[in-house]
Amino acid sequence: MTAYLNALGVICALGHGKAEVTRRLLAGDGSAMQPYPQPVAGRQVPVGAVTCTLPSLADFPQRHATRNNQMLLAAVEQIEAELHEAIARFGPARIGVVMGTSTTGIQEASLGIAGLARDGHLPASYHYAHQELCAPASFLSERLQLSGPSYAISTACTSSARALLSAKRLLDAGICDAVICGGVDTLCDLTLQGFSALEAVSKRVCNPFSANRDGINIGEAAAVFLMTREPAPIALLGGGASSDAHHISAPDPQGLGAIEAMRQALASASVAAEQISYLNLHGTATRHNDAMESLAVATVFPGGVACSSSKPLTGHTLGAAGALEAALCWLALSDCNRTRLLPPHRWDNEEDADLPRLNLVTDGTTMAAAGRRAMMSNSFAFGGNNISLILGDAS
Repeated sequence: MTAYLNALGVICALGHGKAEVTRRLLAGDGSAMQPYPQPVAGRQVPVGAVTCTLPSLADFPQRHATRNNQMLLAAVEQIEAELHEAIARFGPARIGVVMGTSTTGIQEASLGIAGLARDGHLPASYHYAHQELCAPASFLSERLQLSGPSYAISTACTSSARALLSAKRLLDAGICDAVICGGVDTLCDLTLQGFSALEAVSKRVCNPFSANRDGINIGEAAAVFLMTREPAPIALLGGGASSDAHHISAPDPQGLGAIEAMRQALASASVAAEQISYLNLHGTATRHNDAMESLAVATVFPGGVACSSSKPLTGHTLGAAGALEAALCWLALSDCNRTRLLPPHRWDNEEDADLPRLNLVTDGTTMAAAGRRAMMSNSFAFGGNNISLILGDAS
């Protein structure tokens, strides 16, 4: 059964709202990548921060008072009319919420625990619910007064891509008539220090697939879709998931799980590899991930495919990355992109001779003028968790 992506709200380092994000995405504008305010392991590192003013949560209970929920609300407010129309049509019990996250409100929780260590008591602003992984989904359900299924998924960097697949299953099973799905993650000291401890953070803007790549940049984002069975121009055509369990934090060097996820996605969408117009690479700019992904992509697409990584523009938004990068494909397919440009790949153009050569998108590259369009988005996570999604023209 086809699942249609009827509406999208998005906020990230590229901007607030569909128009601004599309404009800067297609221009390859990475100017939002700026130094994190505090040193990380003694170094200044660039991050993909959201700098616009976020909605206030002053009217909500303290348990919801996190930057994560503020960013989620900023995305949801963009599609408020579509959400309320769906609630009126289907009823609150027939609308589900599935959100992906990995940080949730851990920054607020960390500050509270630091206050306990410093002062001997927790600050009044602390609430245990801030750090619960279900917090974004609970917040949305409460705010919109929904009583349908509501839960969160946290599988590291595949969390929100998996949320879209889970939302489609709720529709396919007849449990829901509409699902609000996507992901949100915000910058926090714990994440930055953790990835730095793994020696995975670059002190420069990340450089995916370059011979000089040396690690990731962390970012923050929220991307929220309204998914229904009601026809819309853009659909979730298919998806694939695998778990190769190669290593807790390193990918399978042969890319077997990634290959399986991409091939599953193509099969479920009834799309051949040569029919994919564009591939949004996971493209973290770590040595191992890029090596694995380039091998996997070359295997699945022996004839090549136009591709790029958006992480030099947004940072790696972790639990929000799957939904955000699906959203970037949605924007490239939508009326927001009247030029039919593909998102360019930003790097230093220094090829790694040990990697299969990829067809990395350059400035001004456009989609084919005719035919049904389909785009793939890859997300790969710790533990060998792999997701590939295919979005495209509904007909």
